[in-house]
Amino acid sequence: MTAAERATTAVAARDARRLRPGVAVTPLRAGLHLRGRAGSVTLEGSAALPALWQWLEGPLRAGALDEHLDAAGAGPALRTAVETLLGQLAAHGLLVSDPADPADPAGPAGYADQEHDPVALWLGATAERPAAARTALAAARAEVLAGDPDGPLARAAGRALELGGVPATRTADPALPPGRVLLHLHGTGPVRALAAGLLPDGGYATAPAGPAQARADAAALEARTRPGDSPGRSGAAPAPALAPLLGGAAAHRLLCAAAGLPDPADEGGDDRLLPGLPAVLLAGAAPLRAEYRTWLGPLRSDPGRRTDLAPAATLGEALRRLSALTDERCGALPAPRAADLKQLPVPLAACELPGDGPAPRRLTAGAPRLDLARLELLCRTAELLMGGAGSTVGANPGHAHGRALRAAFARRAARTPGAAPGAVAVADAEWAGHPQFRHWWHTLTARLEVPARLRVLRPGPDGIHHAVVRRAGDPEVLGEAVEATPGDAAAFAALAAVAAVRAGGPAGAPPSGGAVAPLAAAGTRSAGWEDDGWTGHWLAGTAAREEAFQDALRRAAGPSLGTGPATPARGGELPALLRAFGFTVLPTPEEP
Repeated sequence: MTAAERATTAVAARDARRLRPGVAVTPLRAGLHLRGRAGSVTLEGSAALPALWQWLEGPLRAGALDEHLDAAGAGPALRTAVETLLGQLAAHGLLVSDPADPADPAGPAGYADQEHDPVALWLGATAERPAAARTALAAARAEVLAGDPDGPLARAAGRALELGGVPATRTADPALPPGRVLLHLHGTGPVRALAAGLLPDGGYATAPAGPAQARADAAALEARTRPGDSPGRSGAAPAPALAPLLGGAAAHRLLCAAAGLPDPADEGGDDRLLPGLPAVLLAGAAPLRAEYRTWLGPLRSDPGRRTDLAPAATLGEALRRLSALTDERCGALPAPRAADLKQLPVPLAACELPGDGPAPRRLTAGAPRLDLARLELLCRTAELLMGGAGSTVGANPGHAHGRALRAAFARRAARTPGAAPGAVAVADAEWAGHPQFRHWWHTLTARLEVPARLRVLRPGPDGIHHAVVRRAGDPEVLGEAVEATPGDAAAFAALAAVAAVRAGGPAGAPPSGGAVAPLAAAGTRSAGWEDDGWTGHWLAGTAAREEAFQDALRRAAGPSLGTGPATPARGGELPALLRAFGFTVLPTPEEP
């Protein structure tokens, strides 16, 4: 082999590095600003950068930079400068490399005639390895199943698949209801499928999955979408623009899955979506819009759908999951609302429980902050929908056990008239000075003018304190708390009483109090000058005592509460769905 042949072989063996299609460049006085589909970068510090870029831009866009450097006899200094520049472009997703093909003068597969081939342009701008993506699409064929293969959604999906470089056929499937299509993509691996559907006021497209999973998702999603929120469902025809929107979006997402491209649902930077769970596209007609929402159906036949999220470590994580579970369009639980409730003197959240009665049942929860009230309301709502007593829900195991242990202690105390043997009343001096208690007690008795009385008991030596608020002359409990210190117990009981008064009814819910404190305090810091009069500082102190307090409650209860899953007979699909979102569902049968 001659020296020239060896040089040619060495060049051919190198990857062809190209600037991604669509990258725009703005020269600066002493630098460059580059922006593309996936990122942007500004490089400054040398007046030579614009000139260097002008010299290498053409070869870099053509994938011939290495040959350009070789032909120019570039020395080590110039090559180092070029490699530094290319390193920044690659780090920000503006550069792509593909194995060079010496037999293809147009360049690597996936780049042929980018100027006139929209598929090559799309793959070059999006794929990590455009050649591999193009090969995967070249080996694929698609099938659009629909009750009416000539319907607008089926035609739109088939047209979009063909524009993406995949031949598509439309096939009649009498099992599919009107307005629903199922897209199958056959390639080198398992069949990928995705369902899309038109509704009078919008539509949907599911996440890529196996054919059986896609069918189940479509049926469950249509059943989950709430008719009460859609006044246009009474038989009106779908908006004409919905078919091309949903058909194109469904085809695009399926093509991305087949080519190994990023899922379009993950590219918008929407922090409402939960990593690890599928997202569906929900479209609306008035105004025309589409957005992805986290959604998980009851049937999870695909292996990728059977992995549950880890328990939430922070309150922010728990609230994001709460929002997905209570989404107004596709959520499994009613959304906690606060807009129609006065948030002073206590934050409140409420929801309407589904039921067969003439009027919906309204459930209200209060807490030191609105976010904590929303979380408490979600847990109570889920418990009631699973049958009430018998299950306890929490954002993580610690939260669930804290709620369950407090409720169990309160139930045992309620069965003992007066006070349990050995329980002693705690002197006022031990709790009356707590700043949170003073605030909530003043709110209850002075601002709300409720004649109330408070009793704090210490049942034993384990550091458990039980506080109960009642109206004067009324035996019914207005507020109750079980906490580690008498001040915390008095404060949470007074707060619960204020919430009950503002909600317009009796307490009616087991005490949960400081069970949420570890979540609320995780990742937060208190200022040095804060005391327990500040909610954040108070909850941080309660959180520090929570683990030892739960141990004390377990000792007082005897055998610890079970941690197994709730029985399906009591909640159907809801316990499994809650666990999939990282919530904890404890079986807590009442003691005889």
